[in-house]
Amino acid sequence: MNNEAPSPRAETMELLKTLVSFDTTSYRSNLELIDYVREYLNHLGVTSTLDFNKDKTKANLYAVIGPQDRGGIALSGHTDVVPVEGQNWTVDPWQLTQKDNLIYGRGSADMKGFISVVLAAVPNMMSVTLNKPIHLCLSYDEEIGCLGVRSLLEYLSTQDNRPQACFVGEPTNMDVVIGHKGKLATRCRVKGHACHSSLAPQGVNAVEFAAKIITYLSGMAKRKQQDGPFDEAYDVPHTTVHTGVIHGGTMVNVVPEECEFIFEFRNLPTDDPENMLIEVQKFARDKLEPAMKEVDPETGFLWEEESRFPGLDTAVDAEVAKLAQRFSGSRSARKVAFGTEAGGFARTGIPAVVCGPGSIQQAHKPDEFIHPAQLIACERFVDEVIHHLSN
Repeated sequence: MNNEAPSPRAETMELLKTLVSFDTTSYRSNLELIDYVREYLNHLGVTSTLDFNKDKTKANLYAVIGPQDRGGIALSGHTDVVPVEGQNWTVDPWQLTQKDNLIYGRGSADMKGFISVVLAAVPNMMSVTLNKPIHLCLSYDEEIGCLGVRSLLEYLSTQDNRPQACFVGEPTNMDVVIGHKGKLATRCRVKGHACHSSLAPQGVNAVEFAAKIITYLSGMAKRKQQDGPFDEAYDVPHTTVHTGVIHGGTMVNVVPEECEFIFEFRNLPTDDPENMLIEVQKFARDKLEPAMKEVDPETGFLWEEESRFPGLDTAVDAEVAKLAQRFSGSRSARKVAFGTEAGGFARTGIPAVVCGPGSIQQAHKPDEFIHPAQLIACERFVDEVIHHLSN
């Protein structure tokens, strides 16, 4: 009698070991990993297309397996990971480590586990006759604002053979996620007028005017909390407003000439963050800038987008949601606070849900891990995708 716990397939584990060994922290290049995947696919007879960033230091990878002219399903994941610096790891983050029936390594859950399962299944995809294709989408810079996937989606929009549905494999414990909030993060630079603090009325205090906007943002946050709109499917059922970073001033006896801060909206998909930003900018322009410019016409505010991604709001009875529930064996669908690339696919006209192995509770933490059972469940999910498209 064999009492050993089931294990993921050897091919999955070997690929995960290799992918984790690539340090693809977002501030680094991902090309070493992408080149490895491209060569792996090429060896199996799969041609892939690379979509580079402006500096050609990073790339998305796109490949189609099966018929080239009839929709199909996309399996999508990002290749970048968050930093390990400053975290107290007890194992090497870039070496896959198995102990206590857990699999450790940076990206094991978020989200090289999913990518490894998908790549390990490519020989199976090639061995059957697919009536509709499987699209493989690997992106860069998801962790710093879903940046890479934008050009990938632009590329897909030019193709005649676009996916009919997309499964994004972010860690959801293989639950089906049909909704997540969007995000718009903005950097505001305040240009003041410096002078000696003993002559403060002759200056324009950039820190104080930044504080006025931050106070206004705090009021917006309270208004959203009180008045909504609301969606009780989220743990925080309303749009949130948050200022996270501020820098300004040089010395206490100098009226500060410059200050900058970064704030974000985490919006329900039904709540437009652009309108919220316009409201803040109007307050600054109409209520604050006139007094500033009376002292110095060169003072004012500059606004710069820091990052953004759209929310996801897929209907529970949408075909993509029903397929994901069937493939995963999940009988329910839920919504989450964290963002993914699924919102971008949906906005491009490709219906999407999120379903992947591992827990978001382990993502971004030291000693990130994934349970073997999650990889096994994901293997079954991908097997079901292949079976569905070959019938």
